Amino acid sequence: MQPLAGDIDLDAALALAAALADAAGAAIRPYFRQPLRVDDKPDSSPVTVADRAAEAAMRHLIGARFPEHGIIGEEYGPERADAEYVWVLDPIDGTKSFISGVPLFGTLIALARNGRPVVGIIDQPISRERWIGAEGRPATMNGQPVRTRACAELAAATVFSTSPDMFQGADAEAYRRVAAAAKLARFGADCYAYGLLALGMIDCVIEASLKPYDFSAMVPIVEGAGGIASDWRGAPLDLQSDGRVVAAGDPRVHRQVLALLGA
Repeated sequence: MQPLAGDIDLDAALALAAALADAAGAAIRPYFRQPLRVDDKPDSSPVTVADRAAEAAMRHLIGARFPEHGIIGEEYGPERADAEYVWVLDPIDGTKSFISGVPLFGTLIALARNGRPVVGIIDQPISRERWIGAEGRPATMNGQPVRTRACAELAAATVFSTSPDMFQGADAEAYRRVAAAAKLARFGADCYAYGLLALGMIDCVIEASLKPYDFSAMVPIVEGAGGIASDWRGAPLDLQSDGRVVAAGDPRVHRQVLALLGA
């Protein structure tokens, strides 16, 4: 067992994270492609009973196992957010896809220590695909090691983002510079794109306007698959990051993207 700090080791954290993903999936699956009420949150983003049920189930398990840990969740907000260990939860990342019957959404689970994500899970509960990352360990998908692919030039790269709407003002201009230089730019996969990056199917994910629960889980996964995850200035991601994210499978593409974003 690899210790993280006094009260928890890495295997215990991973065991709980897997249990959280199992519980969230069990809460979500009965509602997929079923008639469902959709509410609008204050920011106009959609939320459903599935989102709320999945996060409530995860919070219950965390409280039972590690009551001293903090939680930051999309649906129910922060709780002990200044704790050394904080679980960062997005029960359905990609609710717009979920309510449209599109299985390109996922449950995001991260454990941050002193603000830095050290454990992450991307779980797709319909296809039953699960990516797991942990600091210092290889990333896996359904138990098998995954690896990002080599890509020397942005001109040969496939770049994903969730939506063009997330880029505003100067960020939109910066994104357009990258998209124009890339071989292929695509939208719409939400967190699933980070799984594809770790799997070696695409080369880069560029996003903006994210919250910690949108990006924290992917950090140990991308890094454990040999990739790089940073903000647009190249700084490591943590719970205080500004929500502008670049994840790349090859450091050469990462450098080229950063140069264009900052141009």
